[in-house]
Parts: sequence; structure tokens; C-alpha cells
Amino acid sequence: MSRISYYKSLFLVAAIYDLILGLVFTFLPKSAFNLIGIPDKAPDFVGYLSLIGAYLLIIGIAYILIYRGKLQKNIDLILIGLLYKFAYCSIVFYYFMIGDLPHIIFLVLFGFIDLIMLLLMIECYVTLRRKVEI
Repeated sequence: MSRISYYKSLFLVAAIYDLILGLVFTFLPKSAFNLIGIPDKAPDFVGYLSLIGAYLLIIGIAYILIYRGKLQKNIDLILIGLLYKFAYCSIVFYYFMIGDLPHIIFLVLFGFIDLIMLLLMIECYVTLRRKVEI
């Protein structure tokens, strides 16, 4: 597998992952909290969760655009994508550290998946930047 194929696969996986989460949190936010056994942790106004879900859908679409296009031309989208993963990881790890995480799944599953994707996206971004500067 070439490096380009590897990076494109990364963004395809990220797209599928965020699109699925986006659909769930946009259209079934209370069900998601019920499924993991914390219905009392869902906000009274689920519009907040739906908005987060919509953001996940949008970033999932951005990852599809990266996957379908040329990586060099999409370097700015790649930066936005990795910043998005950084934001989630920072927030979830912070709330874990202060003991205010609503459920461990937000760290153990989503946090670590996003951390791995973040590190791989940073590698992709740095690799592409080096090629641009050469």
C-alpha cells in the first residue's frame, strides 16, 4: 500500500466513524445516552447534542472530501480535521482528569480512537508539508 493510499484510507475511516457518530447524535441523542446507561447525563435540551452531531456530520463530509481529492490540495482541510480531533481529545482528557466525565466510554472508546486518528493525521500533515516545502 502506498503512502497516499494509506493516508486516503485513514480519512475514509475517519469519515465513516464521524458520519456514524454524527447521525446518532444528530437524530438519536437521547437513545445514545440510554444505550450506555447514562440517560440522566443527557442535557434537558438535546439540541446541544444534535448540534454536536451536526458538527460530526460536517467534519465527516470534510474527511470524505479529503479522501476523494488530492491530499496536497486538501492540506488545509487536513489541518482542520486534525484540530477537530485535538479539540475532542483535549476536552475529554481534561474532563477525565478533573473527574467530571459522564461515562468512561467517552475516554476509552472515543477518546483513544480520536487520539490515534489525531496522531496519524499529524503524521500525514507533516509529511505533506515537507513535500510542499521541498
